[in-house]
Amino acid sequence: MPTALITGASAGLGAEFARQLARRRADLILVARSEDALQQLAAELRSEYGVAVEVLPADLADEAGVEGIAARLRDTSDPVDLLVNNAGFGLPLQFADNDIDDEVRHLRVHVEASMRLMHAALQSMRGRGGRIINVASVAGFISRSTYSACKSWLIGFSRWANAEYARDGVSVTALCPGFTHTSFHERMGLAVGEEGVPGFMWLNARDVVRTGLRDAARGKSVSIPSLRYKAIVGLTRVLPSSLTSGVARRGRV
Repeated sequence: MPTALITGASAGLGAEFARQLARRRADLILVARSEDALQQLAAELRSEYGVAVEVLPADLADEAGVEGIAARLRDTSDPVDLLVNNAGFGLPLQFADNDIDDEVRHLRVHVEASMRLMHAALQSMRGRGGRIINVASVAGFISRSTYSACKSWLIGFSRWANAEYARDGVSVTALCPGFTHTSFHERMGLAVGEEGVPGFMWLNARDVVRTGLRDAARGKSVSIPSLRYKAIVGLTRVLPSSLTSGVARRGRV
C-alpha cells in the first residue's frame, strides 16, 4: 500500500486529504500540533477503512518539530510515497500592525517547513518515485500581504521542482484553491458571512482535494480547482497589481 504523510491533518483540507486517501486504501502519517485531534481522526480512519495510521504531533514553526517530521520522510526502511504540505494559518492583512514574531512563525510554517520537508522527501523519493502536493492558494497570484507572498513562493518553487525532478520519477504540484469551506476562517475568528465574498465563490473541500489528487497523478505543476478560479488567475496576468491588490483586501483565501 502507498503511504502518505499529511501536515495540518487535524482539520480542514488536511483532514479531507486523509479521508480521501484512506478511502483509496493508502496508509497514513498524520501531522499537526493537536495530538488529541489527530488521535481521534486516526481512530476513525482505522475503523472505517482498515488502513494503518501513524500519528506524529509536531509544531512546524519549531525547528525541532520540523526535523522530526523530516527524519520520518528520509526513512527508506518505511518510505513515504506522497507528501502533502498543508499546514498553515492566516494573519490579519495589516502587516505593519501585526506582531513581527507572528509574521516570522507564519513564514516558517508556510515556506521554511514546506521547503525542509520537500527536501527530506526528495532524499527517499528520487529514483523510486513519489508525489508532493504543496497546498498553496489563488492568493499566490495576487498582491496581498505576507500570506500572498508565501503562497507565491510555494507556487514558483513547485513549478521548478516539478520540471527538475520529473526525470527522477517525482511530481510536485502546487494546489491553489480559492475560498473554501473549512475551519481556516473560524480559527481566525471570522464567520463566512463576514468575508464579504459571494456564495458562488466558495468551494467544497472534497472537490478541492479530489482535484489536487487528480492533477498530482497527472504530473501537473499547478492545480487550480474550478473554472471560475482558473478564469480569475488568468485575469491576474493582465490586470494591474494595484487593482488586484485592492480587490484582494476582501476575505481570506
